Amino acid sequence: MRYALRAEYTKLRTLPGTSWLLLAVVALTTAVSAAAAATVSCHSTGCGYDAPKLALSGVLAGQAVVALLAITAVTGEHSTGTVAVTLAAVPRRGRVLAAKAVVLAALTAAAGTVGVLGAVLVARLLLPGNGFTPAHGYPALSLTDAATLRAAAGSVLYLVLIALFSLGVATAVRDPAASVGVVGGVVYVLQIAPLLVTDPDWQQALWRLSPTNAGLTIQATRHLSQYPLGPWAGLGVLAAWAAVALALGTLLFHRRDP
Repeated sequence: MRYALRAEYTKLRTLPGTSWLLLAVVALTTAVSAAAAATVSCHSTGCGYDAPKLALSGVLAGQAVVALLAITAVTGEHSTGTVAVTLAAVPRRGRVLAAKAVVLAALTAAAGTVGVLGAVLVARLLLPGNGFTPAHGYPALSLTDAATLRAAAGSVLYLVLIALFSLGVATAVRDPAASVGVVGGVVYVLQIAPLLVTDPDWQQALWRLSPTNAGLTIQATRHLSQYPLGPWAGLGVLAAWAAVALALGTLLFHRRDP
């Protein structure tokens, strides 16, 4: 396994776009969060905003790059045929996929941590100027606050799970364009699906099914009773999507030719 991990790290590190995609995760997560913190204002007590969730809104943009990185890590080998060389060196396909998952998760966690910390720092600097002050019920953002720490750490886990879900889909589909379509459909289309129906029961069911809506409840620190799922239960929905995608990808990887 050690050699498989080293090989997968080398392959992913030497892909032309890997460094740029990791930098894009950091930049997008921080920049979009900064834009949100700079445009939203709170000039009265009880204005209703969830400051940590607002500060981490850039994660929604960063996830697109994370998904693209995961898809590239798999489909690049299939499109060039080098997956045959990989399997000649490491015949156990489960070990190959496990190594890819570990390396991808580690790189995503590293980039996600930097991006999330940058988002929290920028929001801490910008939000007080827009009325998010202790006088209005908003102390300065700090990771020493348990709820804010949970939202920040959970956001990193969210990005890692998005990467693993995308890895499973790409392994199953193998085609880059089709993989982007499937991941985009699940992540973004299911996110807006509850808005397309009027029945409250269906709205709640679709909301709970959406890996994005459910997973991002990990960022919520206020009005938790208004969400259909709690923070960790919501992240569990995304974890289930990732587990199913990886299981399907592993099954098809074993059954098909390179």
